Amino acid sequence: MTKHLSPNISVTILTRDAERLLTECLQALSAFPDIVLLDNGSTDATLAIAAGFANARVFQEPFTGFGPLHNRAAELAVHDWILSIDSDEILTPELAAEIAAQPLDPSCVYSFPMENYFNGRRITCCGWHPDRHVRLFHRGRTRFTDAAVHEGVITTGLREIRLHHPVRHYSYACVADFLAKMQRYSDQFALQHAGRKSSSPTKAVLHGAFAFLKSYILKRGMFHGYEGLLISAYNAHTAFYKYLKLYEANQRRARRPDVP
Repeated sequence: MTKHLSPNISVTILTRDAERLLTECLQALSAFPDIVLLDNGSTDATLAIAAGFANARVFQEPFTGFGPLHNRAAELAVHDWILSIDSDEILTPELAAEIAAQPLDPSCVYSFPMENYFNGRRITCCGWHPDRHVRLFHRGRTRFTDAAVHEGVITTGLREIRLHHPVRHYSYACVADFLAKMQRYSDQFALQHAGRKSSSPTKAVLHGAFAFLKSYILKRGMFHGYEGLLISAYNAHTAFYKYLKLYEANQRRARRPDVP
């Protein structure tokens, strides 16, 4: 039987069609007795995989934005300490042990480094490295922002403890994954900022061009072969379509101000 090393921490995971890495993700979390898996519409084997883990509890709700869903998952947790992990992230044994050794002060939040991988290679360019996120916090003291995309844990007034061991992040398996994520994130960006942020086709082109130059030149994607080129192109296209979709959303609101 697995020894539970972290009895006062609940793990929260958001899922949608996460079968690719979910088994490995959940196996790495075997030391945690409570895992809240909040699913928003999986049609693959995600739910069946989760059902095979005794420490995982599965809930299903519609997608309301990443920030609100993270907060909803924290509400469903058994414990006040929340460790937020994505379904394409693998907690290393060293980090699990480091977390278990922490005294866990509610006035603190805890961050750890992310090692990002694509195409069998650890990526250290294009803004993928260094990469660190606050993912362990006390839900009585803080929460995620309500942002639909680019959400994060609110750290105002809290001290950050920087843990040393990493999570391994495998966000993309192929080009199709880049395209799917670009579509999803650009839609959410336009929804979040419509009526609040200006945009135009020219802004879309400029943001896209700058994103490519920043990623490929300034953040050294040019020295990382195919992977550096692909990630830089993805960053450029995402920026372009984010602002183009925002422009369209603003145009619709201008024609129909009564429609949100």
